[in-house]
Amino acid sequence: MTDYQEFIVNIKRKTGIDLALYKEAQMKRRLTSLYEKRGFKSFSEFFKEIEKNRELLNEFLDRMTINVSEFYRNGKRWEVLQNKIFPRLLQNNKKTKIWSAACSTGEEPYSLAMVLSNYLPLSQISILATDLDENAIAKAKAGIYPERSVVEVPPNIKSKYFDKEGSFYKVKDEVKRTVTFKKHNLLNDSYDNNLDLIVCRNVMIYFTEEAKDQIYQNFSNSLRTGGVLFVGSTEQIFNPSRYSFDIEDTFFYKKI
Repeated sequence: MTDYQEFIVNIKRKTGIDLALYKEAQMKRRLTSLYEKRGFKSFSEFFKEIEKNRELLNEFLDRMTINVSEFYRNGKRWEVLQNKIFPRLLQNNKKTKIWSAACSTGEEPYSLAMVLSNYLPLSQISILATDLDENAIAKAKAGIYPERSVVEVPPNIKSKYFDKEGSFYKVKDEVKRTVTFKKHNLLNDSYDNNLDLIVCRNVMIYFTEEAKDQIYQNFSNSLRTGGVLFVGSTEQIFNPSRYSFDIEDTFFYKKI
C-alpha cells in the first residue's frame, strides 16, 4: 500500500470521509503542498500529527474542501433562476423547499435568499445550507465578506441587504435568518426529500465519476417531480435522463 493509500484508509477511519472518492491527482497534489508547507515529509507523518492536533485536522478539511465562492457567481445563471426557474416553482406553491449543498462560506445560500426576496418576504424564506467543513460554516454564519466577494452583486441588492463595515460587507440579520447551516457529507450522510430546488455548484469537479454518479442519483431522489438541480458552469450533466432529469436551461435540470 502506498503512503497516500494508507492515508486514505486512516482518514476514513478517523473522519468518515472517503478520499478515494475524490480525483486522486488533484487531491494528492493539494494535500502534499499542505503537509510540505507544515514541515512534514510524508502522508504518514502528516496523519500522526492530525491524530493529535485538532487545528491541523481542521486545516486539512479546509484544504480538501476548497472554499472558493462569491455572491451571484456567474451572474447570467442567477438571472435565469430569478426570471424563469423561481416563477415556475412558485406557481403552485409559495412554500419552497431549498437546499444549498456544499455551500462553502455561505455566499450561495444568501444569494438565493436575496433573489427569492423578489417574490416572497424574507420572513417566509427558509433555506437549508450544508457543508463538510465546520470552519466554512462558521464563516458563513458570521456573514462578513471582503469586497471581492460582492463584486457581482447588483448595486440595489448590495445597498438593501448588506451593511458596509470598513472594507468588509456584512449580510443583514434578516437575510441571515433565512438560512439554516448544518454539517453534511454528500458522500455518506442521508439526504432530505421533496425538495423544490437543490443548488450544488463547483464541487462535483473534485469527485470521481463513481462518486458523481452516486450524488446525482441522490439529488434526483431528493427532488420532487418538477424540482430543479442547479449546477456549476463546468459541471454539465451529459446524460441527464439517467437520473430522471430534463434540461430546463443551461446548468438547470428538472426532475421528470
